[in-house]
Amino acid sequence: MTRPFKVLGIQQIAIGGPSKEKLRTLWVEKFGLEITSTFVSERENVDEDICAMGTGPFKVEVDLMQPLDPEKKPAVHATPLNHVGLWIDDLPKAVEWLSANGVRFAPGGIRKGAAGFDITFLHPKGNEEFPIGGEGVLIELVQAPPEVVSAFAKLAGN
Repeated sequence: MTRPFKVLGIQQIAIGGPSKEKLRTLWVEKFGLEITSTFVSERENVDEDICAMGTGPFKVEVDLMQPLDPEKKPAVHATPLNHVGLWIDDLPKAVEWLSANGVRFAPGGIRKGAAGFDITFLHPKGNEEFPIGGEGVLIELVQAPPEVVSAFAKLAGN
């Protein structure tokens, strides 16, 4: 079966810790990343700074996350490299095809993410029904906007 979607590139990395202040010291003060926005969600137990490296369609988000309540789940700080986000050219087709081919998704379905793009997550672990997971890594699939799809197509010579 031909895969009906493409993984275009890295959209984001998300780094969790008990304190955003310490994360900011390295990523903002030392590396010079710019904080472009913040996102707070009680449902997702997260207070995050969304930073950027690079520009235009090749910009990569670096999300610096701390839990609102360190005793609650999800524990965004428990795994320092919380998740990796991948640009996807056709997210609904990707979810349909991956699900039909044994990939397990985390609860929540496709929804708007912190940066405003449609997103969904692959579960870090497979199960009996869907045996393929992220092998311990949470993976976010992010619908690439048209300008990102176009820029990657030009880069690839398509």
